[in-house]
Amino acid sequence: MDYVLFAIFLFACFGAGATGAMFPTGKWYERLEKPSWTPPNWMFPVMWTSIYVLIAFAGARVAPLDGNHYAMGFWAAQIAFNALWTPIFFGLRRLKGSLPVMACLWVSVLGATVTHFQLDFWAGAAFVPYLAWVTVAAFLNLAVARLNPHEKPLRPAEIEV
Repeated sequence: MDYVLFAIFLFACFGAGATGAMFPTGKWYERLEKPSWTPPNWMFPVMWTSIYVLIAFAGARVAPLDGNHYAMGFWAAQIAFNALWTPIFFGLRRLKGSLPVMACLWVSVLGATVTHFQLDFWAGAAFVPYLAWVTVAAFLNLAVARLNPHEKPLRPAEIEV
């Protein structure tokens, strides 16, 4: 594995993950009604850190391979939707509005998983926890939107950064 490529992919991952620091959950999220199966708060940073390391590894393994076009396209798409979801859900508080972004994230992670598996077993396997976690996140997003129908989104000028 090329460690420079790994560092580049990891840098991209933590760039996307920085939106979590820019738009923290806070008291607003704490007071929302959530399903009983919501993972504990400590699990989110642990999972995202692990996932980011794994998908950086996957990207670094697949990037130098011939025929990686679709895999790299899906890798780029998933990290873009990953970075976009947090400001919409936590920043703008658009519980329903974040669902289309979550759907695009899920599809792009599925696409990355499949295309990485086609090129390299370990790269594909590295995406499996991400696919599982984003599936949980999608159902959690949907459940929170349904359980909090009267939650008003913020206008961009009202966002606390």
